[in-house]
Amino acid sequence: MTQKNNRVESVERALSILEAFKGGAVELSLTELAGKTGLYKSTILRLISSLEHFGYIRKTGAGQYRLGPTLRQLGLLYERAFDLEGLVRPVLADLVAKTGETAAYYVRQGNQRQCLYRQNSPRAARHHVEEGILLPLGVGATGRILLAYETETMDESIQEQGFYISLGERDVDVAAVAVPVLSHAGRIYGSLMVSGLRSRYEEAEQQLALEELRVQAKKMGEQFDTLGL
Repeated sequence: MTQKNNRVESVERALSILEAFKGGAVELSLTELAGKTGLYKSTILRLISSLEHFGYIRKTGAGQYRLGPTLRQLGLLYERAFDLEGLVRPVLADLVAKTGETAAYYVRQGNQRQCLYRQNSPRAARHHVEEGILLPLGVGATGRILLAYETETMDESIQEQGFYISLGERDVDVAAVAVPVLSHAGRIYGSLMVSGLRSRYEEAEQQLALEELRVQAKKMGEQFDTLGL
């Protein structure tokens, strides 16, 4: 193990393996890791042994590698340190108050999207899912938004309009409007959404939701930037 300018080379090599997943790949082969990191396969295998031991990497039955549960645990601790919930929940409450529909905040988790926080509509008939649920990325308003701003799946048409309206994509009875929460540099933090029953979610209601979402998403992005999220 060598040190250069107080940096530890072996640690940086191990971190480069984790960085290889930043492009959005859920699983990578040893050959792909070697290509992305520039490290020899023998070096990667030695480093992965330690990363596996601490839960940062998991090897699949097919011999591929994916991120481990320790990263999720650390991510949750990081969010708590900045009181992410304290920032998001008032936004959701305001959206529900102004639109009368359900509001939620989603983030990407590998090849799925996760509902981190949600506030349901006060109406008896409403769109409802549980916080923490994992849903497909390829369908639904927030899924489309999260995919559109990732390097490997970039959708310029969605980026140009800055929103996505889903009409019965995942559930035929549900409509949703979603926008990205972006950093000043254009990096996506997550997706903010207002959803409701299609039978009462006409164009006027969709436009109202979109206007409110844009205002709140801009504020959230600025707050997240300030906190260094």
